[in-house]
Amino acid sequence: MGEVLFASELNPLLSTESGDVKATIAVLSFILSSAAKHNVDSESLSSELQQLGLPKEHATGLCRSYEEKQSPLQDSLRACSLRLSQLASVSWRVDYTLSSSELQEVNEPLVHLMFSVRDRDSGVTETVPMAVSADKFRVLLAELKQAQALMKTLL
Repeated sequence: MGEVLFASELNPLLSTESGDVKATIAVLSFILSSAAKHNVDSESLSSELQQLGLPKEHATGLCRSYEEKQSPLQDSLRACSLRLSQLASVSWRVDYTLSSSELQEVNEPLVHLMFSVRDRDSGVTETVPMAVSADKFRVLLAELKQAQALMKTLL
């Protein structure tokens, strides 16, 4: 799990078809990452692998490696999940319209927001403008606070 092996190195060792090697690696990757995501202990994983038909010696060896690398694997999976764009900056202004050419009295504030969002993978910053009424801004603010509280519980 810590050392990278290439399929070309594994083919002579396993003496099987290239597709079989790729399928085996994909299945093991899926099983081990799923076990790490769900915090499965090595004994339960060994039992499940044996029920799937893997010989006990192979399951034991695989689970020994899994147990040694479980914490770094979980850290790596955490780092890859929730890959969101990063908020670089926010600017805002409030316009208060007293009247317009169509209406004599409007008396409605309009909140203009300008988000600068940086893509974590490419590093490109994009500007996202929006204008909302005061009521919609209150709803947006309340939902953002709820999302922030939820995100804090995940970390």
